[in-house]
Amino acid sequence: MAWLVFALRILVGGLLLATGALKVLHPESLAAAIAGYRLLPGAVVVPLAIAIPPLELIFGFYLVIGLFTRIASASVCAMFLVYAAAVASAVVRHIPANCGCFGPGDAATADWPHVGVDAALAALAALIARWSPGSLALDATLSRAARKDR
Repeated sequence: MAWLVFALRILVGGLLLATGALKVLHPESLAAAIAGYRLLPGAVVVPLAIAIPPLELIFGFYLVIGLFTRIASASVCAMFLVYAAAVASAVVRHIPANCGCFGPGDAATADWPHVGVDAALAALAALIARWSPGSLALDATLSRAARKDR
């Protein structure tokens, strides 16, 4: 199980690093995508567009190295569930919102397959949280070092 958790950490963490990197220098594009869902007041959209990419980068980094694994993966699970709900909302309301998942070059529109992918990623993050930290995790190394010091 430890190696499976490691593989899932690399998969989900790597995806977050990629999506965060693609969006971090383009908050205006992400803000437009967020506004296109018509869920949030305008005053919230820009701060959220500025905050999301660094959070994705931080959580992705933590998952890849296995640091704060349980809290990072639980946070990522919640984040993907929010993404899935937002996309589902746009689909149900027939709003042709831009997904915004992979930065300004992403022309994909919100649809049910995107909801499924976000829900599947949330489930993977939940599995990581449940069985963390997995192999080759800094959490495990620090835990062993702390036990030795006692």
